[in-house]
Amino acid sequence: MPSIPSAIRERSQSLRNGGVLAPKEFLHLGSRAAVDQAFCRLVKAGNLIRVARGIYALPLSIKSRRRAPSAESVAKSIASWKKQAIAPTGQCAANSLGLALTSPVKEVLLTTGRSMKVIAGDQTVDLQRAPYWMLSLGNSLAGDAVRALAWIGRDRADGAAVALRKRLPSNEWSKLSSVRASLPSWMATAIGRATLDNHTRRLN
Repeated sequence: MPSIPSAIRERSQSLRNGGVLAPKEFLHLGSRAAVDQAFCRLVKAGNLIRVARGIYALPLSIKSRRRAPSAESVAKSIASWKKQAIAPTGQCAANSLGLALTSPVKEVLLTTGRSMKVIAGDQTVDLQRAPYWMLSLGNSLAGDAVRALAWIGRDRADGAAVALRKRLPSNEWSKLSSVRASLPSWMATAIGRATLDNHTRRLN
């Protein structure tokens, strides 16, 4: 049976950029204390970096120098590893859809998992827990539209929904319309009104 440190190193070498691993994966090789100690020593030796509580990543080797992977790639790996959805915030979605011009002060991603701070080198990404309806359409344009409307808010939802109806491809608008029952009432109403307004314009 391989030693705990060698098993951790072997597993870490198979990780892609931003890939993560955790002590729980190695508890079959020894006690939790022994596994934690092995991780601690590998971090001190520069073979691993701690990116969040109980989560580690392999540093990148570039021209014989080691550096941390991007915090965003690590955050996405954590979400994939935990089978959780992840997506940009409503503010980022509104920017990408041309509904806002403001830029976020810090990097934030929404997740269906628990909130956490991911730190890789000098980069930080905040993973913020969001309700499932906000991420149910994933990273599609329709999903971005949901998050953009959530960020824009009730008072400006009607105008934003009309703008989205003009900008989204028909198939993406259909996706958005299909999940109205799971959205907040004010958002579902705005989407329905935009659909009706577009239909009325076409008839006229």
